Amino acid sequence: MKSYLLNFTYLVFILGSFHWYARLLLSQHHIEYHHYGIALIEALVLAKVIMIGDILHIGRRVKGRPLIIPTLYRAVTFSIWLGLFKIVEHIISSLVHGKNLADAVNELTSYSPYEMLAMCVVTVCAFVPFFAFKELEHTGGEAKVFEMFLKKA
Repeated sequence: MKSYLLNFTYLVFILGSFHWYARLLLSQHHIEYHHYGIALIEALVLAKVIMIGDILHIGRRVKGRPLIIPTLYRAVTFSIWLGLFKIVEHIISSLVHGKNLADAVNELTSYSPYEMLAMCVVTVCAFVPFFAFKELEHTGGEAKVFEMFLKKA
């Protein structure tokens, strides 16, 4: 539960930041944006998806190397893992809302390549510090990382 809460806290902070960023950009063009609750729901679900990925040992092929290697490797592999999850989630959501599979796939392919690339880059960049802390916990111990960041020197 503690791991889930840490994952959730990080994700709600990052996803919430993206939603506020969208809101502020759109407000310049007098477009209202009210999707703040989505960040909370996405964080709840994605924290669980990350835990499942950890259980399946996703991104664990590069143990014993300098911390930058497993950090970047896990950031990329978990970004792919979450991307796959989001595709499945979108298809299921479309089917639940009465659309057929072809419509769901058409919606997915309607994103521009630049938009898809931007989402991938942002996801990987958001995961680098997340997995850096996780790798520090694996090598130095959770208690040591907690002490280094939250207690007086």
